[in-house]
Amino acid sequence: MGPLVARIVVIVIVIVAFGVVVSAIMSTGPQPERSNPTPRPIAVFVEEAQRETIALTVRSQGQARPRTQISLVPQVSGRITYVNPDFIEGGFFEAGETLVRIEDADYRLAVTRAEAQVAQATQALAREQAESDLARSEWEELGEGEASSLTLREPQLAEARAQLAAARATLQDARLDLQRTRVSAPFTGRVRSKAADLGQFVNAGTPLGEVFSTDTVLVRLPLTDFELGILGIPVAYSAGDEPGIPVTLNATLAGQAQTWMGRITRTDSAIDPQTRVLYAIAEVDDPYGAAAEGGAPLAVGLFVNAEIEGREVENAYILPRAALRGEDSVYVAEPGGRLSIRTVDVVTSSTERLVVSSGVSAGDMVVVSPVRGASDGMRIQSLDEAGEVLAAYSATIEAPEEAEEGMAETETGDAEAETTGANAG
Repeated sequence: MGPLVARIVVIVIVIVAFGVVVSAIMSTGPQPERSNPTPRPIAVFVEEAQRETIALTVRSQGQARPRTQISLVPQVSGRITYVNPDFIEGGFFEAGETLVRIEDADYRLAVTRAEAQVAQATQALAREQAESDLARSEWEELGEGEASSLTLREPQLAEARAQLAAARATLQDARLDLQRTRVSAPFTGRVRSKAADLGQFVNAGTPLGEVFSTDTVLVRLPLTDFELGILGIPVAYSAGDEPGIPVTLNATLAGQAQTWMGRITRTDSAIDPQTRVLYAIAEVDDPYGAAAEGGAPLAVGLFVNAEIEGREVENAYILPRAALRGEDSVYVAEPGGRLSIRTVDVVTSSTERLVVSSGVSAGDMVVVSPVRGASDGMRIQSLDEAGEVLAAYSATIEAPEEAEEGMAETETGDAEAETTGANAG
């Protein structure tokens, strides 16, 4: 064996011997005891559940529109000779006020001709009546038996009467056409658009503009089936002689918050087949007068938010909206610092609050902060809105010193046991 091989053998023997020694030391040395420290409680924010009798509200949105809107058209043809100064976009007018006048010279002449025809027909009837009376008198003096209708000139008399009736109808028609040269609306309202002006020739039926009434404004509010249940109104609702369901409408105009009070008087006749909602009709009376006192009028076309008063719920529990987990669960902090997962019956909810009818009690501390990996009975530390710890609803946190003392006592106890065993041996 050469010197190189001998050297390699020696190195291998040394390494093996070192490994044997290390293994012996590790196998015979004291093993550290593993501890399972209790996990620290999770900090959560809580708020108190309150029990109240509340009136439920439903929020919706809609656009104001007039109850009556028509296209203003003339019934006769002619050239426009007068336009009311208020017949402009946004102008106000009274019921029956002349907005447009059409040239009436031809229609006055037609009335004159019709009056002449009536006079002629009246004279003809008087003549026929006299001749008929004369024929009857002569027959009574000279004739025998029953006189025929031709003898008494009854057909001629009936024709004269018919001619007079036709002449009077023509006169009435001419007078109506003369009246129709003045175009007006049967209601008080405003002008939405204008399509004709002074000097323009228009035919019967030519649109002159769009006008709408200002007595009442309507707002169509979409409601789901759930919201109809909250309001407690049937699908085919009609207030009839009753005042209707109160509704508050609000919007922002020129940077100012405005509010109007109205009433829901009826619902649409059918559910919308596309959106599957039913529209309720809210009415605001006198939107440019009494309803606008202290603020702005409820203008047609304005988009408004609505709050509708619903039915009252007794013994309801009010929780913050953040307390809801999923569809119907909330977390409650139990005394002693344990988490309880409850199932609740949700009556309604908004962005700010949650109303439930069961699952919690008045005074319960509901968790409003996120909890990751929540489980029933987990240890928590409850904090109020100011961040102060609520000791009654918080689990005890063990100090690190107590854990270290426990570890030291365990190791000391093991060492004493080993010493006792050696002495006994």
